[in-house]
Amino acid sequence: MSGTLRALVGAVLTGGLLMASPVAHAQVESRPWTSYSPSFTVQERGCGDVADLTFRLTCSTASGDQRAERRYATYTGGTRQFEGSFRITSLGGTRISLKQTFRDGSDAGPYFMLAVERGGRLYAVHGGATVATGATVGTTVRVNTVHAVGSQHRTYINGSQRHTYASPGGSFYDKFGAYRTNSGQGPATVVWSGVRFWRK
Repeated sequence: MSGTLRALVGAVLTGGLLMASPVAHAQVESRPWTSYSPSFTVQERGCGDVADLTFRLTCSTASGDQRAERRYATYTGGTRQFEGSFRITSLGGTRISLKQTFRDGSDAGPYFMLAVERGGRLYAVHGGATVATGATVGTTVRVNTVHAVGSQHRTYINGSQRHTYASPGGSFYDKFGAYRTNSGQGPATVVWSGVRFWRK
């Protein structure tokens, strides 16, 4: 093999190794991120039903724990990015939480919840601020959350930053699916796709 050919083969192999690297550019915030795949558990409570990435609340009950979700592994410290797209295929109810960032540990409980009202308004459950509009039945919406633990939690809708929330330190985890808020009720069916995670 000639020196030129060896150099060309080496360049191709090196390029292939670089392409196989787990470092990736996420959809938002262009600094390098490392992709990872956290484990998850499925949560079905009340009239909640999960079939892969389809999440259903099959009743119109306005009380009790009605949820169909994936709950991902706890993280502590650093910066984490979640990305996923949802499409509401039916919404007979209203005020359904779609994506949550939860605290874990001694102060466990909801920290940030993104919910939808009938009519397509996306809002932050705590505080009630409108995050976006247009999340109507049949429309695909991409959600990114970037959580710098101990600093800030940022929410992007279709690539545009729409909400910022101060973050304490501690342990947290991501959830998504369909979950009845305290003021909400089903029925609802939500299909998620393109779910990815990064950290740095």
